[in-house]
Amino acid sequence: MALIVQKYGGTSLAHADNFKHVARRVAALRDQGHDVVVVVSARGDTTDELLGLALEITPEPDERELDLLLSTGEMVSCALLAMALKALSKEAVSLTGLQAGILTDKAHSKARITGVDPGRIQRELKRGQIVIVAGFQGVTTDMDVTTLGRGGSDTTAVALAARLKAGRCEIYTDVEGVYTADPRIVPEARRLQDIGYEEMLELATYGAKVLHPRAAELGLLYDIPILVASTFVEGPGTLVCKGVTMEAENKVRGIAHDLDVAKITMRGVPDRPGIAAAIFEPLAQANISVDTIVQNASLENVTDLTFTVAKGDLTKAMKVVDKRAKQVGFKQVLADGTLGKVSIVGTGMQHTPGYASKMFRALSDAGVNIHLITTSEVRITCIVDGAKVPLAVRALHEAFELAKPQ
Repeated sequence: MALIVQKYGGTSLAHADNFKHVARRVAALRDQGHDVVVVVSARGDTTDELLGLALEITPEPDERELDLLLSTGEMVSCALLAMALKALSKEAVSLTGLQAGILTDKAHSKARITGVDPGRIQRELKRGQIVIVAGFQGVTTDMDVTTLGRGGSDTTAVALAARLKAGRCEIYTDVEGVYTADPRIVPEARRLQDIGYEEMLELATYGAKVLHPRAAELGLLYDIPILVASTFVEGPGTLVCKGVTMEAENKVRGIAHDLDVAKITMRGVPDRPGIAAAIFEPLAQANISVDTIVQNASLENVTDLTFTVAKGDLTKAMKVVDKRAKQVGFKQVLADGTLGKVSIVGTGMQHTPGYASKMFRALSDAGVNIHLITTSEVRITCIVDGAKVPLAVRALHEAFELAKPQ
């Protein structure tokens, strides 16, 4: 039988009965003869509670110490699930990110996995153990604990599946799969039977919370089939894979949205070589990810430059930009943390006329103003007022008739 890596999210482990339910699921898989590695998230709202405690101590917690604190949530889930399995007379062992050999870079709170030493996990599997791994965490070469960002347990699971050459990776959560839009905003949203890696990566990057973007990226790089399904409802879920069901007429597979958008505009920026590097290099050094970048046409060698970041990075980004103001010589810096973005995603849109215009018309008819536009080969994204995002999602879902079976 194959090795299977499963991941259970925080809502799947919110209460003691949830742990027992998950333990029964894992035990049943082991009884089928499979080797099993389970990655777990912190239960319920534990991460938010720990973060809140840190903020009660100081408004700007040290990033290294905060990572150590937040990593304990996954360790609790890890140990509790191992206990639940042992109560079912199953051999199980819990491992922290360090013990599981998860190696990362030094970017606290946003670390990326640089390697996996599978030795300990492989030894435990040979002993017949079900291996439970604390997700969301790893260690640097200096043995400092790091975290991978919200949703990082997905990344842990897919990385382990790739390194251990698992038959598949299963991501269990509180939804029944990947939908054409968030069902909480669009009740008639349709569950997709399957979706390609590139489409899933774009959906995840631009707001779909069902799978972490880095997990989708690793699935693409290592061709790991990823099943996204519900912990609580039996069903087929959605398979993220290379070969997918073709939709010849409608290229749009889904609508993504994100309210975590802030915009920074620098006015009166000198238009000369090296200015963009002087602004964006220090942002990168501060581990601030920049998304949309727009520069207006130069007038009398002066231009305006706008870019977006996550709202949580806005304060830090403004500090970096303010430090560069005198050096670069721009006249004014404006910030707006009230924005959001909506995206249509689907392979083939770029080579099929009409999708952009249809998107813009649907938003216009819904009274949604567009601030910025960005595209990729499989995505068109519009930055809009945050309060209008739900309206925009519903308008686009209806315009592209995504509720209809394809």
